[in-house]
Amino acid sequence: MTKYLIFIITILSVASCNVQKPLYNYAQYEDAVYHYITVQDEKSEERLLKNYEKILEKMGARKMPPPGICADYGYLLLKKGETAKGKALLEREKKLYPESTGFINAILKRIEK
Repeated sequence: MTKYLIFIITILSVASCNVQKPLYNYAQYEDAVYHYITVQDEKSEERLLKNYEKILEKMGARKMPPPGICADYGYLLLKKGETAKGKALLEREKKLYPESTGFINAILKRIEK
């Protein structure tokens, strides 16, 4: 009887050790941001912008992008002069993550000046 009990407990403990999938997919975000911060040239900025675009494409309309991606992407687009797309991404960040509203409003207020 104890052999069966030990066997059942072992099976249940092994079965409960599943690996969770990450909540968000950041693709090559860390590498692109690190390169952008350390080098700060047009090539690294374009690499970062492409990475943001890839992350948002993978997410599509059904899934939420990782926190901060829309805000950072929108801010970089605003700096490049793509105002409409940048503002839309900042508004999307506010909609997806309401806790960022104060921060995003401050960015939008600075742009209006």
